[in-house]
Amino acid sequence: MNLPEHSPLGRVSPYPDQYDPALLFPIARAQGRGAIGIEGVIPFFGADLWTAYEVSWLDPHGKPHVAIARFTIPCETPNLIESKSLKLYLNSYNGTRLAGMEAVLERIRADLSEAAWRGAEHAGTVGVQLLAPEQFEQERIAEMDGLLLDRLQVECTHDQPAPELLTAALDEAPVEETLTSHLLKSNCPVTGQPDWGSIQIRYSGPQIEQAGLLRYLVSFRNHQGFHEQCVERIFMDLSARCHPIKLTVYARYTRRGGIDINPLRTSHPMPLPHSGRTARQ
Repeated sequence: MNLPEHSPLGRVSPYPDQYDPALLFPIARAQGRGAIGIEGVIPFFGADLWTAYEVSWLDPHGKPHVAIARFTIPCETPNLIESKSLKLYLNSYNGTRLAGMEAVLERIRADLSEAAWRGAEHAGTVGVQLLAPEQFEQERIAEMDGLLLDRLQVECTHDQPAPELLTAALDEAPVEETLTSHLLKSNCPVTGQPDWGSIQIRYSGPQIEQAGLLRYLVSFRNHQGFHEQCVERIFMDLSARCHPIKLTVYARYTRRGGIDINPLRTSHPMPLPHSGRTARQ
């Protein structure tokens, strides 16, 4: 079993420029899910939406090409992929000659699918999209819609996840709301480096007390966890404490190493959001 402390994180790593799929380092999701009481069938749908801005390879003549890559990794995969290992893997294409973008796409899809689904009884695939430079101008910056919690003046006294701060009006009529915050911060569980994110919470059900929700989100400030694990913890805490009828938690983290990770967890099947980046990304 791969453990986070055995990953390339926090280590001096060579940056190979010849294709090497062995650089990918999958980590079992079960390790983080067990800590928040998820056993067996997961109680949500969703995916991890990655954007990689540093993708390059050589054509058969040795001329470099570049692209922006998008990866959609279903939350049902038994593994997440450690982000530094993905950076090293993508860098291994830098000096590799390939026939064209389609060949690059197919190779990346095969390798990421194998790593993410490794150990599954019935393996699936990972979604991969490559955007060529002529498509770059179509990329737009857009903030998450919703009511901004950060407008509230609150006393923040917790720096580790504090679900007891979450309350909802359980005896009142249900509402539909979309709430956002730019104050999400957690830390890498291996290196301790900060991970910054914006979060959107869309729900229907008992109205969530907003000041407590903001204080709860701020309480992740010194928590150590991968992006995907933090979003799943938030989803589970909101579900347990506030009893929403429907719930979607979506976070967009700022990029590190040319890659951003944007986990989405939802109580019901839904289309994936457009992957336009936020201003901080």
